[in-house]
Amino acid sequence: MAEQDDVLHLIDDTGTVPDDSSERKWKIAVIDDDQAVHEGTRFALSDYSLNGQGLEILSAYSAAEGRTLMREHKDIAAVLLDVIMETDVAGLELVEFIRNEIKNETVRIILRTGQPGQAPERRVIVQYDINDYKAKTELTADKLFTSLTAALRSYQQLERMVQTRRGLEIIIDAASTLYDFKSMQRLAEGVLTQLASLLNVDCAGILVLRDDGKTTNKTTNDDFAVLAGSGCYSRFIGCASAKSLDTDLRTMVEAAFKRRKNEFADQRTVLYIRTGSGREVVVLLQAERPLSETDRSLVEIFGSRLSIAFDNVILYQQLQAANTQLEDRVTQRTRALMQANRRLSAQWLRLQRANGFKNEILGTVAHDLKNPLGVIMGRTEMLTELISTGASGENITTQIEHIRDAARRLTSMVDHLISDAMADAFDITIRREAVDIAALTGEVVEANQPLATNKQQTIEVAAPPHLATMCDIDRIREAIDNLVSNAIKYSPIGGKIAVLVTHDDASIIIRVTDQGAGLSPEDLSRLFGRFQRLSAKPTAGESSTGLGLSIVKRIVDMHGGEVTAESEGPGKGSTFSITLPASETP
Repeated sequence: MAEQDDVLHLIDDTGTVPDDSSERKWKIAVIDDDQAVHEGTRFALSDYSLNGQGLEILSAYSAAEGRTLMREHKDIAAVLLDVIMETDVAGLELVEFIRNEIKNETVRIILRTGQPGQAPERRVIVQYDINDYKAKTELTADKLFTSLTAALRSYQQLERMVQTRRGLEIIIDAASTLYDFKSMQRLAEGVLTQLASLLNVDCAGILVLRDDGKTTNKTTNDDFAVLAGSGCYSRFIGCASAKSLDTDLRTMVEAAFKRRKNEFADQRTVLYIRTGSGREVVVLLQAERPLSETDRSLVEIFGSRLSIAFDNVILYQQLQAANTQLEDRVTQRTRALMQANRRLSAQWLRLQRANGFKNEILGTVAHDLKNPLGVIMGRTEMLTELISTGASGENITTQIEHIRDAARRLTSMVDHLISDAMADAFDITIRREAVDIAALTGEVVEANQPLATNKQQTIEVAAPPHLATMCDIDRIREAIDNLVSNAIKYSPIGGKIAVLVTHDDASIIIRVTDQGAGLSPEDLSRLFGRFQRLSAKPTAGESSTGLGLSIVKRIVDMHGGEVTAESEGPGKGSTFSITLPASETP
C-alpha cells in the first residue's frame, strides 16, 4: 500500500482554481509532449507553497514551443523537461539553447525521461548543464516535491547572487559617475536615477538636504531644501522650504531626520545619509513592488557611499569659490601693482627733473658763493698789505667793513639754502601700522646709550610690556629720538635722564625728563618753532640746528597727538611729553 501511495495518479484537472494575481508566484515550465504529464504535474503541485509563494505552471508540448516559452519568460525559476520529444535528443538540445543561446544560467533544469537508456544519466549530467535527472517511473509526488523545492531554493540563491552582482556593478559604475558631478542638484538627480537602476523598477523619488547653514542654500536645522525629484515628486523640485511640501510627505521627511536611520516599508523606502561635514540627506522612494532583502542590502551599501559624493561636491564648490576669490584678489593686486608702477614711473620722472634742477641749483650756488668768497679773499690780501705798509687806520677799517659785508651775504645765502632744504624735508607722509611703543622706546634709548655713556650720564626706562598703538614706526622713532638726544645734549655730565611710558583709556604718553638747564618762559613760548635758538646751550659743545623740536611737533600733529614741554625754570631741568591716541590693533 505504501508503494501505491507514492505512485503519481493522473486525474482530469479541467476545473479552474481561483488565482490571486496580486500574490507573487514561482514560475515553473513543464516541457513534455505527453498531455498526461502536464495534468499530473499540475495536480501533484496544486497546493505547493515555498516562502509564502505558490506556483505558476507554464506548459510547452514540444522543444520548439519550449524555446518560445523560455524566450518570453526570462524569470522562469525551474524547468521540468522531457528528453525525447520531436527527436530523441530534443530535450538535450533545448538545454543547450537555454544555457548557451539565451544565456539563462539561473533557471534550474530537472530532466525527466521515460527511457533512461536513450540518455544515460552519467553522460547527461557530465555533458549538459542540468540540475537533476529523474526517470518518470521514479518521480513520485514526494520526490517531485523534494526535487522542485531544492531547485527553487537553488534558483533563489542564484538570483540573489545575480542581483547582488548586478547591483554592485551599478554601484561601482555609479561611483565614478556621481563623483564627477560638480553641482549639488546634478548629484541629487544622479542619485535618484542610479537608485531606480539599482532596484530595476520605475519609482518616484525625492531627495532633500539639511545642513547647519554653512552652504549657500541657507537651510537651518528646522528646514531643508528639495534638491531633486522624480515621478509624482518632480513638482517639488526647487522648493527652498519644507512648508512647500504636502503635509504627509513633509511628516515622513521630518520623521526620517529625527529617526536618523533607514526605513523599509511595503512599497516605500526612506534612506538617511549623514555626510562627514555634518550635512543630512533623506531620499524617499515609492516603488511599485516591495524590496527584497537583496535590494535593501544594495540600497544600504549605495547609501553608505553617497556621503563621500555629497562632501565631494561641497568641497568642490568651496574650492571654486576660493579660486574665484583668489582670482579676484590677484586681479585687484595686479591692478594695484600697475597703479604703483605708474606712480613709480611718474616719481622717477620727477626725480630725474629734480636731479637736473639740483645740478642747475648747485651750479648757480657755486657761482653765487664764489662772489662773496672772492671779495673776502681779495680784501683779506689787501688788508694784509695795508698792515704791512703801515697804512692808516681808516683804510684798514674800510677793508674790514667790506669783508664783514661779504660774510653777511654769504651767511644769508647759506641760511636761505638751509630754509629751503628744511621746507622740503617737512613734506612728511605717514603710514600707520601696529607698533609696540614700549619696545620702540627701548630701542631708541639703547641706540642713544653710547652718547650718554660718553657724558657719564644714566638713562632709566620704565615702560609696560606690549603697549601697542597704530602709528608710523619710522616717524615716531624719529620723534622719540629727538627728545632723548636733546636730553643727553642739554643734561650736565654725570646727570640722570628718565624715560617713562604710561597709558590710559584714550592715550599713550611718552615722557623724557632731564636735569639740564631748564626752560625760561620765553623759551617755552617759542620752543617748537623752526630755527629757534634757546637760552640753554649744549653742555659738551654739541651742535644744534634748532629744527629738532619743530620736526617732533610736525610728526606728532600728523598722528593726531600732542607734544608739550614743562620746566620749573632755568637750572631745574625739563620734561618733554608726546601724547598719542590709543587705538586697537587690527
